Parts: sequence; structure tokens; C-alpha cells
Amino acid sequence: MIIGIGTDIAEVPRIAKSIENISFKEKVFSKIEIAYCETKVNKAESFAARFAAKEAFFKSLGTGWRGGMAFNEVEVVNDELGKPSINILGQTAELLKEKNIRIIHVSLSHIKDVAMATVVLEA
Repeated sequence: MIIGIGTDIAEVPRIAKSIENISFKEKVFSKIEIAYCETKVNKAESFAARFAAKEAFFKSLGTGWRGGMAFNEVEVVNDELGKPSINILGQTAELLKEKNIRIIHVSLSHIKDVAMATVVLEA
């Protein structure tokens, strides 16, 4: 059963400027995400897509970003074929258990100036 759907769009130039600030980068992204994005030629596009996924995830919960949840607890990773998925960590993982959310679907897309993500949660 679908619990929620969220979509977000992020401006790549805005994220490119934000990731110049190390404290922003570490507050929003996990170490795994940072390491992955830093290997990309257009790293700002990859960071922006992950930022959009985090926003879309919080929208799909229907709560937004609050209640002790943290952006870096929503970790976007890719499998060996490049398919993205989301790992949930910390207090955010506890909330998912309470809501009986078992499956998270995520789709990312990005071009030079825009990145977007859609997240679907299932019980």
C-alpha cells in the first residue's frame, strides 16, 4: 500500500554555491554521498539530485523536515548499475518503523541547471 509520494526540484547553481560551504555539505549529505558526488565531473548536479531526493522524501512522509529528523539521515546511494535507492538512518529510521514503511522507491534526474527527484513510500 502506498503511504506517500513526494517530488522536488532543485536548482543546480544554488546547490553548487551551497556545497562550497563544508558545514552545509556535512549537515545535509552523508560521507558516502559526498564521496560519490565528488567523483563526478558535474558534481553539483549529483548533489542537487540528492538534495531533491531528501526533500521529496520528507514531503512523501507528509510531515516535512521536523521532529528531530536530519537531512544526512536520508542517504541516497547507487547500486552497481547506477540505480538509486535510499538508506534511512538515525531518528528518521525510527519514524519509518513507527509508520510501518518498508519500501522506498526513488527516481532522480538532472541536467545542467535543474535536478529533480520523486519518492514513493510503501507499507
